[in-house]
Amino acid sequence: MKLPLIPAPPRIKFRLNLPQRLAGLLLLVFLAECLWVIGHQQTTSADYRYARCGREMWERPLPLAGYFTTCGNLNGDGTFAYRVAGLPLTVQRLVLLGTDKLRKPENRLYVNGSLNGSTWEARHELTSVRYLLHLPFVFFALWLGAGLWWVARRLFGNEGGFLALGLYCFCPAIVRYAVAPNNEMLAMWGLYGVVYTGMGVAHAMAGPRRRWRPRILLLTLALGLTAAAHTLAAILGFVVSFFFMFYLAERKRSAVMQILVNAGVGSLVILFAFYAFRLQPFSYVFTGGGARMWFSLEPALGFAKDLLNGPILVAAAVSLLVYLAAKRSRYFGNTAPLLMVLLLAPIVTTQNVTQPWLWALPFLFTFIGGVFADVLETKHRKLFLALTGMILVAQASVCVATLSLLAR
Repeated sequence: MKLPLIPAPPRIKFRLNLPQRLAGLLLLVFLAECLWVIGHQQTTSADYRYARCGREMWERPLPLAGYFTTCGNLNGDGTFAYRVAGLPLTVQRLVLLGTDKLRKPENRLYVNGSLNGSTWEARHELTSVRYLLHLPFVFFALWLGAGLWWVARRLFGNEGGFLALGLYCFCPAIVRYAVAPNNEMLAMWGLYGVVYTGMGVAHAMAGPRRRWRPRILLLTLALGLTAAAHTLAAILGFVVSFFFMFYLAERKRSAVMQILVNAGVGSLVILFAFYAFRLQPFSYVFTGGGARMWFSLEPALGFAKDLLNGPILVAAAVSLLVYLAAKRSRYFGNTAPLLMVLLLAPIVTTQNVTQPWLWALPFLFTFIGGVFADVLETKHRKLFLALTGMILVAQASVCVATLSLLAR
């Protein structure tokens, strides 16, 4: 049975009205959670690894034959997180070197004030390293939360958007990965963006061609950044985008493959830039096996068995039952994120340690928001309003109560 299409959302200008303010308030609460956790964390060896190798990427990659940095060629671990972690430290170092010229020659950090000295001569002058390392990942988590709310609200209205955002902001797994340098948060951010940007391109294809180009460029950028975080996430995003775009672009299907090929080529250029246009380390993207995968439900079951996720699981179970029982809920807006959850949840990587189940969470929250928004338009509105409130309060209470555990 062919799923009914959702109409292309109208073009609207962003206004800071009450819904935007409430969404901003939720994101501020999420930021406060992350700041509290970071403030109670200890800097780990993994933090120092991201800091050291990230700075090497920005400042001067180690000139060893065949190796990009002292961390190796990172064939199983994307370069994106290292560059994100190292950039604030590099910027602070450059600021220190700029002010260094104001000092007396005998007090300068670099010999003769030269910027060509060792990469590490200013390392002891860096301050707030823990916050500089961790806050960029919090920023990407906030960006993803804002994007999740934007997508869910435009598809399902205010109720669906706020439920999806509320579950996201009070999910312990999201907070845990938002407060430490890692590629999982960046891959989750990129994959969600690739899938829904691809849908946006498909909707734009129903209009004049002049409206295609900005969204195609955005899709290319999202695909390239996702590939820099994790090769498997980019491959999955590319394949899924093809099927979703082919389904949505009814009369323009002949152009879908051409658009994605152009986006794929552009994303490879972006990925090449992450390796400083050095061919030898870049070749390990294709030979390192970072995208090798298999299927296992064990990681997803680990998330399901965690009592901290109880309210989320209740909401997911209710949403799935409603989706299967009510025909009005089985449309593309709800089906697409559900298919993404079913695709990502059982995937495990075999070459390196990664968490594809985490990438499924924004799609799960989108699905829950969409189904609950459908029921809120029926005679069961009061019952589901009460259920929505209880779920959000329970999940928020659990998350806030366990912040000290997340800081360990």
